[in-house]
Amino acid sequence: MASYTYRLQPNESWGKGSVEIDPPAQQGESRVRRLEKTKDRLVTGPMEGINTVHDVLLHASRVHGERNAYGIRDIIDIVEEQKEVTKMVGGKEVKETKTWKYFHLSEYKYISYLEFKSGVSEVSRGLLKLGVEKNDVFNIYAATSLSWQYLSYGCASISTIVATAYDTLGESGLEHSLNEPECVGIFTNADLLPVVAKVIGAVPSLRVVIYDGQPQESVLSKITSSREGVTVLSLDALRELGREQPSEPTESRIPTSDDVACIMYTSGTTGPPKGVVIKHSNLIAAIGAVETLVGRHIKPDDTFLAFLPLAHILEYVVELCFVFLGICSGYGRVKTLTDQSVRNCKGDIKAFRPTIMVGVPAVWELIRKGILAQVNSSGAIRKSVFNGAMSVKRANVPVIKDVVDTLVFSKIKQATGGRLRLAMSGGAALSRETQEFLTLALVTVLQGYGMTESCGVTAILPPDIMQYGCVGLPFPSVEIKFLDVPEAGYFSTNNPPQGEILIRGATVTSGYYKREDLNNDETIFTKDGWLRTGDVGQWNKDGTLSLIDRIKNLVKLQSGEYIALERLEASYKSCQVVSNICVHATPDATQPIAIIYPHEVHLRASLPDEDPRTSLGDLCANPKVNALVLKECNATGKKSGFKGIEMLQAVVLTADEWTPESGLVTAAQKLQRKKIAQKYDAEISVRSHLVGRGHTGSLLITKSLSFAEGFRDTEIGFCPPSSPRTTPSSSNIFAVCRSFLFVFFIFGLSNVPSVVFSYTFHRARNIS
Repeated sequence: MASYTYRLQPNESWGKGSVEIDPPAQQGESRVRRLEKTKDRLVTGPMEGINTVHDVLLHASRVHGERNAYGIRDIIDIVEEQKEVTKMVGGKEVKETKTWKYFHLSEYKYISYLEFKSGVSEVSRGLLKLGVEKNDVFNIYAATSLSWQYLSYGCASISTIVATAYDTLGESGLEHSLNEPECVGIFTNADLLPVVAKVIGAVPSLRVVIYDGQPQESVLSKITSSREGVTVLSLDALRELGREQPSEPTESRIPTSDDVACIMYTSGTTGPPKGVVIKHSNLIAAIGAVETLVGRHIKPDDTFLAFLPLAHILEYVVELCFVFLGICSGYGRVKTLTDQSVRNCKGDIKAFRPTIMVGVPAVWELIRKGILAQVNSSGAIRKSVFNGAMSVKRANVPVIKDVVDTLVFSKIKQATGGRLRLAMSGGAALSRETQEFLTLALVTVLQGYGMTESCGVTAILPPDIMQYGCVGLPFPSVEIKFLDVPEAGYFSTNNPPQGEILIRGATVTSGYYKREDLNNDETIFTKDGWLRTGDVGQWNKDGTLSLIDRIKNLVKLQSGEYIALERLEASYKSCQVVSNICVHATPDATQPIAIIYPHEVHLRASLPDEDPRTSLGDLCANPKVNALVLKECNATGKKSGFKGIEMLQAVVLTADEWTPESGLVTAAQKLQRKKIAQKYDAEISVRSHLVGRGHTGSLLITKSLSFAEGFRDTEIGFCPPSSPRTTPSSSNIFAVCRSFLFVFFIFGLSNVPSVVFSYTFHRARNIS
């Protein structure tokens, strides 16, 4: 077993970091590791008396009372604007008139914890009146909003199980998430009611439909007439019904810690979505874990901008923790986050001015590329100023780093409201380059690691030990050990130790709903209670954890060596001309290829001689453009230290994003690799033939293709092993300061407008 030299300073939150505990390691495994502070006993909750989600609500109303719990905005008006667009298609100039819709929103309106508790009570009493029983399952098929939480906490208060469904699900996905748990009711939004109307006839158990918004009467009539006994009510009507009922009956329905709180459906890349069974005790342990390890970094006046799907474990647990801690969450819409996407008002992010944000890698990647696009178009002098400021921040030059923060980066920070101080990336891999860039220019970006099956908490990097390339320390609710992966050369006896990550603890699920085949599968759940994650980890010298591979996405090439597709994607995605990417390889290949949706702004900036009216589709069909993208990607790969077999041999460019409707990504935006390979088998075969004849480079797809950056249900963070930071010499620091200050004090940096973020969140619409 390798020895460890800890660089972490002992701390009250984690002790000495992570440590090995007894018993000794078994053959082919590592010893178990825990957070040092909880090496004798794992955390199961935040405090005595908090055992269920209902207890969390009572605690919040009692302790935080009149403090703001949630902020919401009303839609005052929808403004339509028509614009004429000119573009080149097939070498011909084409003009089109397009209509854009913009929202005029109110200022944020707030409700207190006491008011929220009162509203939840109305919902729970209304559900009781409608005959919703203990352990009935109620589906929430809706966008992230205060209404979502009213139903969620209302069900939790009366021992009714919530089943989640992404609001991007189509008919078949929704039908499955309703039928498998035999849902008696559903909550949805008015614009999603047509989908409910189409599937209700195939869901015999469904008898209660609750909605918010203003639906069409014809849709309501279709639902009510689908069969006898179906009750359709607005959320306001449900609350009014509840107000008329006594509160005493709810007291007999209070849940216990062992009751199921939620069946959270993963998006599923290999078949129908799996329902992860999450008990109240799992969620309470998650709160305790977060409060123990990072709670001291949360301030009473912090505010959180909520816009990711509550149907995903990351957003769900973050908001639950903030209710316990008394933090105000403001709801935003992806369509209205920025000033450019609204009219006659500020966008959500400027109006709410959050101090904490959580986003998926697609959001952070696009923000970085948006900032760079604006800087690159601002002229050589301002570009030099910005790069100089980045060098000063990277070198951590005393005093001057604070000056550049105030005078250079303040404009960027104002685009997010000016108060943002902590951000977390979750759902998939975030490249080191993007994490470092945003941490220097905008806000400290942390990475963590978790999955739906662990309530989203397995490891996180506390801000105190901020570094790049690792997912941090184990959460105090779990213990971790490694299992050897001999075929790929990952052994717990390596230096540093490596292997498949296995987890066990109070936040880990007991299994999947109605899936005894999976629950009895020892390649998933071992007999002694360990969950095999399928992720390959590495313990670093300081006791932090890094993710280096994922077993199911390891591909053995012709040479006999393995490549990790997701690791490659995480790095290639940081290439400026790449917006989204899917790396593909087969056992008979010598190198991988990549299917790429280009970053249009950066791509056009790299093609100064190209007619700006040329459509993106025509650019993607241009062999010279394909060659450029391949060259830029491989330059990124070389910078990341990739081996020859990890460099791209060809690229496939597409002008369209992939969406769940295409079937090539899941509702959670995870890549459907098998379906992609099947759909484009002919194109892949052509590429293989060309490569076999000695040709490398680009491959064209002329048909429409779409693709979206993805969440991973089984992973909240994925990044390559930590590497030490380089410390510039004093002469280098002096040179950086001298050149930067000269340019800065003469010319200054005027502005990096918030239009950067408009494009970012517009592109992220399908992601969240």
